[in-house]
Amino acid sequence: MHQLLLQTLQTIAPLQESEIDQIKASFHVLKLKKGDLFLKSGEVSQWVGFINSGLVRYFVMKNGDESTFEFTKEGEFVSDYQSFLHQKPSLQHIQAIEDTELLVINREDVLAVFTRTLHGNLLGRVIVEHRFGIMVDQLLAVYMQNEEERYMSFISNYSDLVQRIPQYMIASYVGVKPQSLSRIRRRFAGRS
Repeated sequence: MHQLLLQTLQTIAPLQESEIDQIKASFHVLKLKKGDLFLKSGEVSQWVGFINSGLVRYFVMKNGDESTFEFTKEGEFVSDYQSFLHQKPSLQHIQAIEDTELLVINREDVLAVFTRTLHGNLLGRVIVEHRFGIMVDQLLAVYMQNEEERYMSFISNYSDLVQRIPQYMIASYVGVKPQSLSRIRRRFAGRS
């Protein structure tokens, strides 16, 4: 159950047996059905999750429409880190796109891993740096890319997920209505 999590963490730092034991004891299984929310806007994020299987999306409501800005899959961490770290209400929703199994850790246990393990701070820093890089890329895309460029960016970043994500969510990510996405896809296919 913890194998993928431990493999992922071991790519950051070699873990000692005592660290592995503490990590295993700190993470617990959470299963979400397709459509369930891991986090709802207005709630304070209490968990960091690691996706064992499944797929989630981050989205906000904007003028009554969903605006998707990220997808996270197996082998990746998921949380509203701003809400989690500062214990403030989240502005975003995190939703399972398909049945999803996560390993989750609460704030108290995250802090214990940081302070009681040799590599805890390094693990936390690298994970947050990775998440920060994703957020900056997405923010820049909103301001610097047109819809077609955002679609090409989606294909580049999520090529392995295209068949798993409903078209209306891809349209939401690109920032267009589903009909407009169909036109963009035809133009894109015509160039290939």
